[in-house]
Amino acid sequence: MIQESEASEPEATRRDADVTESSRANRGWWDRNADEYQVEHGTFLGDDRFVWGPEGLDEVEAELLGPPEELKGRDVLEIGAGAAQCSRWLTAQGARPVALDISHRQLQHALRIGGSFPLVCADAGALPFADASFDLACSAYGALPFVADPRQVLREVRRVLRPGGRLVFSVTHPIRWAFPDEPGPEGLSVSASYFDRTPYVEQDDEGRAVYVEHHRTLGDRVRDVVASGFRLVDLVEPEWPAWNTAEWGGWSPLRGNLIPGTAIFVCERSETGASPAEG
Repeated sequence: MIQESEASEPEATRRDADVTESSRANRGWWDRNADEYQVEHGTFLGDDRFVWGPEGLDEVEAELLGPPEELKGRDVLEIGAGAAQCSRWLTAQGARPVALDISHRQLQHALRIGGSFPLVCADAGALPFADASFDLACSAYGALPFVADPRQVLREVRRVLRPGGRLVFSVTHPIRWAFPDEPGPEGLSVSASYFDRTPYVEQDDEGRAVYVEHHRTLGDRVRDVVASGFRLVDLVEPEWPAWNTAEWGGWSPLRGNLIPGTAIFVCERSETGASPAEG
């Protein structure tokens, strides 16, 4: 789980948190912690790289959105853009990105670094765009780990994608939820049920959530994708590369060589329509 410490340490627990509470808590958390996050991870992320996760898998080599030469002229929505590093890389390939994030402070860092693309502060569950506005959508650890209803987000993404549009998103690999969020040997023993879907919540002294992260099993994620009107094209589990000696929260070379830390879902907009099924 990706999180940074606050001055007043909140209580960590597992409890239910609905769509509204999760959105409010995470908007506030990212606004408060954006500065620290960019200082700590900005060098790794770069200003204009497209990195899918802590392992360091780069879109330059992965080509999950397609060959770079085919990105030219494409309209791309980046969801949970943070400081919009991925959108800058997309711009360099000739694409026309829009960087969206729920955190105003994160987008201020995008402004600080600079770029010629639009920045939009909005919730991914209610995208402020017309139907069929984009050719591609991408999200590197943005939105989906933090929302109570991932299908709401996925249906919105499908709505704004054009026929045949592709969505690629990365999240914490679900198996990681069974292990302590520690980079050392203490993080190698199972401590919780993989099947426990109770959200991870940090709350203040009055019980108000200040950070929420939601667990879905691998099967849940696949069902969410299909039920929301997408076809799963690929599921990528990046291996930890030898060059990466960094630790990032619970991610580390030790753990990365033994268990996957990131899952990347490559999806295409299905033309059969989204299922109304909820889950």
